[in-house]
Amino acid sequence: MKKTALLFVTMASIALAGCASKPQPPDWQPNAKSALEGYTDAWLHGDTAAADAEFVRARRATASTGRFDNVAQAELVRCAARVAALVFDCPGYAAVAGDANPAQQAYAAYLEGRWQGLNASLLPEQHRAVVTGGSLAGVQDPLARLVAAGALFKAGRISPADIGNAVDTASNQGWRRPLLAWLGVQERRAEAAGDMQAVERIRRRMALASEG
Repeated sequence: MKKTALLFVTMASIALAGCASKPQPPDWQPNAKSALEGYTDAWLHGDTAAADAEFVRARRATASTGRFDNVAQAELVRCAARVAALVFDCPGYAAVAGDANPAQQAYAAYLEGRWQGLNASLLPEQHRAVVTGGSLAGVQDPLARLVAAGALFKAGRISPADIGNAVDTASNQGWRRPLLAWLGVQERRAEAAGDMQAVERIRRRMALASEG
């Protein structure tokens, strides 16, 4: 019995030592990640007040490091979520853009539709082919697909098929804000084409999505 107890204590000590050898990340990292996820979810669902509150938390967590690249990364997450819903102003990132790293600056240029001379190799992998191929083909993640659609729209390179893809993506996810934005694009295109039946159908869908 004594040997068994001793073995248990020894094994427990080894296990604890093993855990101690893998330090936990500093608190600001999971705090910022959680807040940014909360921001993105609230923004896409159309809850501006909740989104703003979550982003304040994320900004505070990243700013606590005193590093501009950490703050720039948080601001780019906010920019990307806004671009997914065709909102292109990103004053928070603009304030730290000069201190952002090259990959962050490239991603900001991508979101802003400034693709001339853009080094696509600096972009997140799923966005590289969007620049070189000019379409959403191959972008599997729903949020990344909407961000890419927004970037294509800003760059003036989006196709009618990809507009429909963006509408379907937002609809399937139940993301009200980008859905209304992309339905608005479809509405304007139908109106310009003189297709009033399509305009009426889109407007009824927008009214439905606006409920609540």
